[in-house]
Amino acid sequence: MRTEHHLIVDGHNDMLWKHHTLADLDFGRLNLAQEQPRLHTDLVRLSRGGVGAQFWSIWVPCTTDRAAIPALTLAQIEAVFRMCETYPHLTTVARSADDVERCFAEGRIASLMGLEGGHQILDSLDVLRFLHRSGIRYMTLTHNTNTDWADSATDKPNAGGLTAFGEQVVATMNELGMLVDLSHCADATVNHVARVTTAPLFFSHSGARALCDHPRNVTDDTLQAVGVSGGIVMVVFLPAFLSAEYGAWSAAHKAEQRHWTGPDAGAREAAWLAHNPKPPCGIREICDHIEHVRDVAGIAHVGIGSDFDGMTPPDDMASVDRYPALLAELDRRGWSSSDLAALTHGNVLRVLRTTEECAGKAMSIGT
Repeated sequence: MRTEHHLIVDGHNDMLWKHHTLADLDFGRLNLAQEQPRLHTDLVRLSRGGVGAQFWSIWVPCTTDRAAIPALTLAQIEAVFRMCETYPHLTTVARSADDVERCFAEGRIASLMGLEGGHQILDSLDVLRFLHRSGIRYMTLTHNTNTDWADSATDKPNAGGLTAFGEQVVATMNELGMLVDLSHCADATVNHVARVTTAPLFFSHSGARALCDHPRNVTDDTLQAVGVSGGIVMVVFLPAFLSAEYGAWSAAHKAEQRHWTGPDAGAREAAWLAHNPKPPCGIREICDHIEHVRDVAGIAHVGIGSDFDGMTPPDDMASVDRYPALLAELDRRGWSSSDLAALTHGNVLRVLRTTEECAGKAMSIGT
C-alpha cells in the first residue's frame, strides 16, 4: 500500500493559531517550507504524510474581547493566502471539491479554510457572507462556550439548541454552500440542525461517544443520522477524546501540575509520573474510533480530522507525517483500497460537493 494512492483531506488543523503565537504569522520567522519542530505541521511533513488537502482552522479564543475578534480572524485568513503566495509550488487556495481534485492532479496541497467558532461572525449574517466570500468553507457553530444563538457541548444549556437567529445562520450557510460543522456543538444543537438543514451533517473533528464518553464525541444515534443525511464524521486524534482512561489521567495530571512549582518541580512531576504512568493511547485507538464510525454510520460517512497543533497528540501520531502509519494499521485490519480511498478523501469531497450543490438549488429557488 502506498500513501500517495490515498491522498488525505484532513478536516481540522490549528497550525495558524500556533504560528500566530510563535511568530505572528511571519513566514520569514517560521518558514513552513522547512521542518519546524515547534509545530506538528509544516508543508514538508504534510507532503511526506500524503496530505493532499488541509482545512486550516481559523480560530480566535472565545474569551477574546469582541472588538479584537475581526482583526485576529482576518489576519489568519490573509495568512492562508500569503502562505499560498509564498510557497506556490507546495500549496494553493481551494474553494471547492473541484479545486481540491485539481490540486491533487497538480501535486500541490489544497488549502481550505474552516471558521472554528460562530462567535467570530459577531451575530451578523453579513459577516458570515463576507467570510464565505473570503474563502471560508465551513463554520463550527460553537467552540467551548455557547454563542448567543447556539449551545456548545461544553457549556451550560442556554438556547436549547438553536435560537431563531441560529436557524437563520444555518439557512444562510445552506444558501452559501458552506458546511455546517457540528463538532463542539451540544446534542440539542446537533438535533436542531438536523431538523432544519438542507445539507449533509458534518463533524470536522470528533470521536465516537460509545468508545469514549466525552460530550465532544458523537452518539450512535447521531452517527446513524449522519449516515441517513449523507454526511460525515471526521475522526479526531486528541487522546482525551479517544480514551476515557487517558482523559481521566490527563485531568489528574493537570490538577497536580498546579502544585509543582519551584526548583524541584521537575522531580516532583517525575515522581508522580512514576506512580501514575500515562495510559496507552494512539494509532490503535484512532483506528478503533474510525471503525466504530464506519460500523454505525457506514463506510461512506467517516473521514479524518486530526486537530494537529491544537492538542498534545499521541506519541505514535506526533505530527502530520505519520499518516502512513495510520493507514498501515487500517491496512493490517483488512481495509480495502477502495475503503481507504473513501476514508481519506472520497467521502469528504462528496459531502463538500453535495453541500455546494444544495447551495445552487437554494439560490435558484430564490431567483
